[in-house]
Amino acid sequence: MTTVATAGTSVITLEAWSFRAADEGLSVPVRLPHDAMIRAGRADHNPGGADTAWFEGGRYEYRTGWFADSSMRDEVVALRFEGVQGDSTVFINDVEAGMIRSGYVEQELPIGDLLRWGLDNEIRVVVDNSLQPSGRWYPGSGLYRPVHIVVRPTSHIGEDGLSVRTTLVGPMGAIVEVGVEVTTPLNHISVIAELFSDGLLVASAAAPTASAGVRLSVPEARLWSSDNPHLYDLQVRLEADGSILDVRHERIGLRTISVDAKDGLRINGRTVLLKGACIHHDNGILGAATHRAAEYRRIRLLKEAGFNAIRSAHNPMSRHLLDACDELGMYVLDELADYWFVSKSAHDFAYRFRETWRDDAARLVAKDRNRACVVMYAIGNEIPETATPDGVALAGEITAHLHQLDPERPVTLATNLFLNAMVALNASPYKEEAHKGTMAGSTEANVMINHIGRMMSLASRLPVADRASREGFAKVDVAGYNYGLARYQGDVRRYPDRVILGTETLPGDVARAWELVQRYPAVIGDFVWAGWEYLGEAGVAVWVAGKRSGLLKPYPHLVAGPGMFDLTGEPDVSLRLAQAAWGTLAAPAIAVRPLDRSGLPMVRSAWRSSDAVESWSWRGAEGRTAEIEVYSADDAVELRLNGRRVGSKRTRRKNRHITRFRVPYEPGTLTATGYRDGRPVSESSLRSAQRATTLQLSTESATLAADGADLAFISVHIADEEGIREMLADERVTIRVDGPADLVGFGSAAPA
Repeated sequence: MTTVATAGTSVITLEAWSFRAADEGLSVPVRLPHDAMIRAGRADHNPGGADTAWFEGGRYEYRTGWFADSSMRDEVVALRFEGVQGDSTVFINDVEAGMIRSGYVEQELPIGDLLRWGLDNEIRVVVDNSLQPSGRWYPGSGLYRPVHIVVRPTSHIGEDGLSVRTTLVGPMGAIVEVGVEVTTPLNHISVIAELFSDGLLVASAAAPTASAGVRLSVPEARLWSSDNPHLYDLQVRLEADGSILDVRHERIGLRTISVDAKDGLRINGRTVLLKGACIHHDNGILGAATHRAAEYRRIRLLKEAGFNAIRSAHNPMSRHLLDACDELGMYVLDELADYWFVSKSAHDFAYRFRETWRDDAARLVAKDRNRACVVMYAIGNEIPETATPDGVALAGEITAHLHQLDPERPVTLATNLFLNAMVALNASPYKEEAHKGTMAGSTEANVMINHIGRMMSLASRLPVADRASREGFAKVDVAGYNYGLARYQGDVRRYPDRVILGTETLPGDVARAWELVQRYPAVIGDFVWAGWEYLGEAGVAVWVAGKRSGLLKPYPHLVAGPGMFDLTGEPDVSLRLAQAAWGTLAAPAIAVRPLDRSGLPMVRSAWRSSDAVESWSWRGAEGRTAEIEVYSADDAVELRLNGRRVGSKRTRRKNRHITRFRVPYEPGTLTATGYRDGRPVSESSLRSAQRATTLQLSTESATLAADGADLAFISVHIADEEGIREMLADERVTIRVDGPADLVGFGSAAPA
């Protein structure tokens, strides 16, 4: 249990729980965050199928206790859930306190009237996540995000009751408007706001009444951006008759946002091009559990790789992930939903979307509005009904609602132009049904995209694709194009006031997309699918040996396969293409298609441009034909094997940063030299492992915080004494942890 207390509000994080599945008699101790699904096991008969990577849903019960100190009897007590996967019922001392109905939306339940003061109280959460698939990817189950008890004084700042907006930035500094939502029975109460930078007070102001906002004037303001993510500490107090009633602390960044087709996206008045990664909510071998250390690691690695933006695919992000983006400097596009009122999965909740979207949108804004990192909201992903009048009207309603809640941030709609065209061409009349959609969805479109490959891009240029999407785009500030870069050039001319964002782009198209982002001011950025590997949608981007295969791959396939970082956080070669296109690849990157598959026919995927890996260590593959790919931002590349020249090829424009070579494999050293204007300017090498290999462990950090929440990420490899990994030396490895630590995840990035 962790307690954060101020002069007023206290937040107690409930970490230690007991857990049992409904079909098990005994409970076991668990520590939050906890994903029940990742430990439930997989089987080819599980109803979630490839969507959930054959993990099993279920019903679960969580219990914990909390001592209600009698001194808190007159205070306002609530139980706060940051996210529970599965419809859930909450009980306090066996009395129902309320229900939670969304895996991604935060909720507070008042529990003061149910507590036994001066005694221990039992908190029980019953979770039903048995009906699968509930979405198109791995959801996780249970209390996968933190749970808190929040104790507020009678006069207090409300839940997410601060709203901070930077309204003016100029030579004299910045103006910050602070809105405060106050609950109080008192007639006279004042609000004091103070802003600190690195511990020093830089601005303060007061309002004589609780209903008035506070304006802070910040001289020589240090503005937040991805390049310079400076954060201030804001403290807001409620006072009456010289006494402090409540205090709220938040870390905020000062920055402004504007967007138009002439100047693009501007942060603090400067144009920013988004180098974006789409990411799902799961953390690979950790499952859906939102460990703070894992969220920070993911953002750190993405930023070090060159990304400056992430898009949440396709639900609201966790607070831990947003903390990391604020502190490390990563622009965020936070997304409301993957479906509206037309179902995409057998057990999603499209049937209640019309009843719940307003509350879900309000909670999204309340969580995000003080986040410097959040620069845009997305109201939906690949929503087929936006090709119909009902869907267009709803797009307008959701956008207007978000604008009312948050006038600062622009709104986008991620539209698959090919999918909308399919809906528009459907000969049968559209009808909305209570539980099932009557039109093609994202999965059907993905099957077609994978089947026709690059022809999909041409299909998006058809007039019907334009007609089926333009009314929906007219309802939002930014038109989000999924796999529609073939339309950019024409639409910039046809719609001179339209702002375009590549909300999803195939990994193999990232170089072409970046050329268009740089060429047209109205095209403000590009998000690749996907920046980080994820569980579920099993095998959609995995290359398999054979002549035929469907979009989803059979059991035991586990991962989707398109990630520029794999399930364990190792970079994929597709990342090198993006880095070459961005101009951040310092030297050629050499990759080799797996030599154990040399000569075999492969079923490829539109969502993976290559199955090559950055290794020249393939023991036992001598003499097999090695297919080599070199990624480079230089003009030309020369390749040498053990000092012998293999060949030289130009890289830019026609080949878009990729050259390919073929040579019989032999152990040794493979070297690529990059040339510009005929002169060598960069060089890199891959080397084979020596014969003597051992099991090696390496950690990303030298220390582990003893706070019960930190994680140590330890890589396990078979490598030689210089750390060169042997690709075909597979061994079964077991791990045992001794001492005051727990093993919370162990696995590989193998797709199956």
